Amino acid sequence: MNRKHRLFISILLDAMLLALAVIFSYLIRFEAEVSEPFLAGIPYALLMVVGCSLAVFIRLKIYNCSWQYASTRELLLLTKAAALAMVTSWVLSFGSGALGLHPPIPSSIFILAGLLSLTAMGASRMAWYVYRHDTVKYQPHHKRTLVIGAGSAGRLVVKELLESPDTTLYPVAFLDDDPRKQKLTVMGVPIVGTRAVLQQTVQAYKIELIIIAIPSLEKRGVAELIGLCKRTGVQVKMLPRVSDMIEGKVTIEHIRDVQVEDLLGRDSVEINLQEISAYLQDKVVLVTGAGGSIGSELCRQISAFHPGSLLLLGHGENSIYAIEQELRRSFPHLELHPIIADIQDRNRIESVFQMYRPGIVFHAAAHKHVPLMEQNAVEAIKNNIFGTKNLAECADTYQVERFVSISTDKAVNPTSVMGATKRITELMIQSLDKQSMTKFVAVRFGNVLGSRGSVIPLFKQQIREGGPVTVTHPEMVRYFMTISEAVQLVIQAGAFAEGGEIFILDMGKPVKIADLAHDLIRLSGLEPGTDIQVVYTGIRPGEKLFEEILTQEEGATASKHQRIYVGKPTDFSYEDFSYVLRRLEQMTHSSYTPSLNEELLSLLHHIVPSYQGVGTR
Repeated sequence: MNRKHRLFISILLDAMLLALAVIFSYLIRFEAEVSEPFLAGIPYALLMVVGCSLAVFIRLKIYNCSWQYASTRELLLLTKAAALAMVTSWVLSFGSGALGLHPPIPSSIFILAGLLSLTAMGASRMAWYVYRHDTVKYQPHHKRTLVIGAGSAGRLVVKELLESPDTTLYPVAFLDDDPRKQKLTVMGVPIVGTRAVLQQTVQAYKIELIIIAIPSLEKRGVAELIGLCKRTGVQVKMLPRVSDMIEGKVTIEHIRDVQVEDLLGRDSVEINLQEISAYLQDKVVLVTGAGGSIGSELCRQISAFHPGSLLLLGHGENSIYAIEQELRRSFPHLELHPIIADIQDRNRIESVFQMYRPGIVFHAAAHKHVPLMEQNAVEAIKNNIFGTKNLAECADTYQVERFVSISTDKAVNPTSVMGATKRITELMIQSLDKQSMTKFVAVRFGNVLGSRGSVIPLFKQQIREGGPVTVTHPEMVRYFMTISEAVQLVIQAGAFAEGGEIFILDMGKPVKIADLAHDLIRLSGLEPGTDIQVVYTGIRPGEKLFEEILTQEEGATASKHQRIYVGKPTDFSYEDFSYVLRRLEQMTHSSYTPSLNEELLSLLHHIVPSYQGVGTR
């Protein structure tokens, strides 16, 4: 049935109900014995009440309401429309009656007709609402679900669960910390206590799944609540975003698994939009590694600050194509230039700078997988060191305003080839900054949650497959950030750039990898060591137990942002540094032999004395 047919049927039904309301009003008013001349006035009363009411209903868009999703707002609108219709009808009747255009119509008829019609039309709409919302009955295959939070979000979650025939979740109880809500029921579901009785509630009600439905709760509070839920051994899901509430409804898709970032409990990053927009707006911005985890998020966030154009440079055509298409959908007016290029190709990189003349460069292209780069040291050196050298020297030649290089905490006292190459790139841009008009800076941070090759997606896959979950060492710890917060701080650090700084992002407290593995297993409703085994495989080549964020000589001073610190520049000569780099570059173009690999590692150690790689110990 199309909209026109539904509209016609709705108007016809309301006309019938309004007519019946007028007739019953006469019967009530005259106690079923309507005498002349009032009997002759019935047709006129019908005409005025029905006509005025339908006109008012159409004017107030009553027929645009979806009564399948009706709320008190729609009922109030219907009440307002019925009252206005009766007042309009009475005024019309009073005026036309004074002119002798029809027999008398008692004023009480309009009051009675208004009450009866409102009751009848409200009942008809509620009947449709009930018909379209059959409440789901508990079935043996349903998971007994506890909802934490009996506010707006919690009520919407329960409403969706009770009305969705496809869900396998059935709400049996609420928890809420508001003392005024205790011992009340919401949609038939009891509020049985506060979070203090979480463990007892899970046992008493045989809970199989917990849904945290407090989207306004700050991150620290979310982490604390998840910590309580973990102890129950029950699977935990949550409704995380206030934005889910904006549309006024919740669907099953909004209820998601707890993510690792929910466990970190850090407050959202606050950035200075005015500073950022000032240095990015209307500029030509180049992002290398634009198809990667960090690079693509850089592109998304930079696009919101209205650059003049955005250059998406990467080596993989599929990833560059994907981010280009996404940005064209999200920012249709932004000038985009996808560029397939290898940063190791100096001539190609120079042609890019010559053609587009970027004003700002964010360098996120790198080989980053630690054990893999231990086996492919030459490629790590060629890409991470000399690819960066090509970009940095082109930035100097073509007078780029700011060059922001993405580094890693693995560059501090490195034990891996990847870490050593990233430390050398830091030294490179610091030394180049001393003789260039370009402001060269590096931004150093730790592991990024959800990035390609990171440990969290691997853990989740292993849990889905039934285990085992593999952890390298029970005492290994790492710093973690979300991709979004890391990139926001990178962009903010670019605004602070004076030249030569290494900006260190505050990553909070380090997290034990084994604890993360156990948390993910428990939050999936499984028990480590019983349902899913945790196996320790040993530290891989190039890895270390603890990551650091500062070298001994750097120290750290605060910046204008509470989450960004500045490491002191290292003092050395670019000419001497360049000589050693030329020797390293010559070696990378030699035929590969095991002895060459040892020489490469020794030279890395010579440039970065704190590096202890194979053959240098």
